[in-house]
Amino acid sequence: MKFTERLAAAWRTNNSLLCVGLDPDPAKFPAHLKDQPDAIFRFCAEIADATADLACAFKPQIAYFAARRAEDQLEALIAHIHEKHPSVPVILDAKRGDIGSTAEQYAIEAFERYRADAVTVNPYMGRDSVEPWLAWKDKGVILLCRTSNPGGSDLQFLKVGAGGTAKAAVGPGGRTKALVGGGGIALYERVAELVANEWNPDGKYAGQLGLVVGATFPGEIARVRQIVGDMPLLVPGIGAQGGDIEATVNAGKTTAGSGLMINSSRAILYAGKGEDYAAAARKVALETRDAINRWR
Repeated sequence: MKFTERLAAAWRTNNSLLCVGLDPDPAKFPAHLKDQPDAIFRFCAEIADATADLACAFKPQIAYFAARRAEDQLEALIAHIHEKHPSVPVILDAKRGDIGSTAEQYAIEAFERYRADAVTVNPYMGRDSVEPWLAWKDKGVILLCRTSNPGGSDLQFLKVGAGGTAKAAVGPGGRTKALVGGGGIALYERVAELVANEWNPDGKYAGQLGLVVGATFPGEIARVRQIVGDMPLLVPGIGAQGGDIEATVNAGKTTAGSGLMINSSRAILYAGKGEDYAAAARKVALETRDAINRWR
């Protein structure tokens, strides 16, 4: 079964577009877990167990594990999710991007070592840096397109193609107000076009490809949806980053009311500070899933 087929099944089974991000920061863990050798695994596994029936995907961020020499706990976590919650796909948030031969090694890391169902990839180095990931026919490749951070406008709104370049004028909260000068299309639009068309000839990689588009820019979500059709979008930026759920869903949902993996990490992970942290996480996850569903 291809990644997007598994994702669509999770959308239906759990009635959910919520992706639970797993970004473990031991400094924020409950006191009873601190100084435990497997604290990162235990914390994330309990969150996963508490929220699995509310999520369409889990998204562990590799840096939070690697920075603490906890790659073995990341392997154990993904294995745990596959064993206990096999219907919920795991997206490894790695944002890899390198030349083809190195990308092949990164793909082995993500798909053989960690056994992730999908991975985030930086498309900046072009098609030949993306193709090695697509050799894994049952795995998802989710490419950065319009990221949720305000600094994304530094490059992603530059104009490409006929007419030269342009810069984004950024308003309060980092939201783009307008383009200044230039013609052509924005770089993020070009990425969306490439992934939907030139890098996916005749739909060859249908079932594998997706894009990252931040919830902090609902206008750009709508534009990407217009370009790529029903391709899945991973949407970070709600919760702690302040993205608006109603605007996100209205901008990005498909005609079937799906097509999105709306990620929330910190707001769910650190909803509770005591031994009942997993129950607190479940409560926020349920509220978030239901808030998303109100606008589907």
